[in-house]
Amino acid sequence: MRIIAVSTLRDYWLKHPGAERPLRAWAAEVGASAWQTPADIKAQFRSASILPGRRVVFNIKGNDHRLVVAVAYTIHAVYIKFIGTHEEYDAINAKTVILPKEPKP
Repeated sequence: MRIIAVSTLRDYWLKHPGAERPLRAWAAEVGASAWQTPADIKAQFRSASILPGRRVVFNIKGNDHRLVVAVAYTIHAVYIKFIGTHEEYDAINAKTVILPKEPKP
């Protein structure tokens, strides 16, 4: 699976250094995968939550952080929609959230 965009994960772990190793491990595992269905994800990540609209929530670092993605099974792509602490995750709607674009300096 291609991860769009790994730079989002990198930006996050620069702010939360304790998340770097678990996010790198998640990215490596996802990058080596070829999911065809949500069942493939659940077989690999038992704690993942499958949501409507091809959304999936992953627990990162023992659930300290949450990662919401949209999966495009036909083109083998995973789009990062949200990454945040568990507390930040509790404040969003995982079914509709998208990362805000940061203004260019």
